[in-house]
Amino acid sequence: MAMGFGRKNTEEIKMEEVKVWECTSDSCNCWVRDNFKSSQQHSCPICKSEMKEAIRELQVVNNNSIYSNN
Repeated sequence: MAMGFGRKNTEEIKMEEVKVWECTSDSCNCWVRDNFKSSQQHSCPICKSEMKEAIRELQVVNNNSIYSNN
């Protein structure tokens, strides 16, 4: 029986421009993908500062949660 150790993942990493929310506090680096945020309120989950909308190029990740806002 052959083991799969050391195999490289040959699947291509897909990137796309994604809407995110970034914390406006200079001392906080928090950001959240728009489709992963838990509410319509735009406050930082870490420091509670205001968050602003932005675009980042990120790896594609699907949110299959039943709580998704999509």
